[in-house]
Amino acid sequence: QVQLVESGGGSVQAGDSLRLSCAASGGAFSSYTMGWFRQAPGKEREFVAYISWTGGTRVYRDSVKDRFTISRDNAKNIVYLQMNSLKPEDTAVYYCAVRSVPLRLGTDPNDYNYWGQGTQVTVSS
Repeated sequence: QVQLVESGGGSVQAGDSLRLSCAASGGAFSSYTMGWFRQAPGKEREFVAYISWTGGTRVYRDSVKDRFTISRDNAKNIVYLQMNSLKPEDTAVYYCAVRSVPLRLGTDPNDYNYWGQGTQVTVSS
C-alpha cells in the first residue's frame, strides 16, 4: 500500500523559510518522478516542482524557481521542498505526489497517481 505523508508546513511571515518533507512508503520509488503541488482556497491544484528518478532533472514553476529547491533521498524514500523568501501568494495546502509510470516526467497533476494528505503553508505579510 503506497502512502505519502507530508510534514513541515506552518504559519510564517513573508521572507521566512520552511522545509517540507514527504515520506513515502509501500513501494520502490527510485524510478518515479516525485512532485510537489499546491492548492489555495477556490483555486485549482497547481504544479510547484518535480524531480526526476535520479534527481538529475528538477523543474519549477516560474514564480518559485529562484526561491524553492526540490530534492530527494531515494535511500530514505523522502522528497523535500525547501522554500525560501516565502510570499503571501505561496499560501496554500501543499501536496506531494508520485507519478508511478517509471521514467516519466510531467507537470500535470492528472498524471500523478499517489498523493499525500497535504500540509498547510500560510504566509502573512
